[in-house]
Amino acid sequence: MPYLPDTMPAPQPSRDDAPFWSACNESRLLIRHCTECKRFSHPPMPSCPHCGSTRMDWKEVSGNGTVYTYTISHHPTHPALKGHGAYNVSVVLLDDAGDVRLVSNVVDVAPEDMKIGLPVTVYWDAVADGVQLPRFKKRVESNQNKGGE
Repeated sequence: MPYLPDTMPAPQPSRDDAPFWSACNESRLLIRHCTECKRFSHPPMPSCPHCGSTRMDWKEVSGNGTVYTYTISHHPTHPALKGHGAYNVSVVLLDDAGDVRLVSNVVDVAPEDMKIGLPVTVYWDAVADGVQLPRFKKRVESNQNKGGE
């Protein structure tokens, strides 16, 4: 079941972001990457916002990140959300894409348990016929990553 109502409109890809959305539908997270300055950027644009180069490609990233900031919405911001209840809108700083942040939702954390710095990983939310959106779930750190023996 999708995190938000299935009556929410699906993304309408543009020339600049179509590869991003196509990869999402394949459960892959691609981020725009400049071949000149080697920096990532999002949202996708025809040129690099850092150096101005038009020599851009796409790199697949892990989908791991941390909650950079968030808000809890209690009021419907779209007619499809009427009666839905509180939900988070989160900005996730991706671990392996420079300073790229994605606006999304963390789907398995109650509003009162949301916090900045929460480790998350991408979760593919099927919202319509073949359309998947990158949302996030709480990432459980293994003992190996915490200095365990």
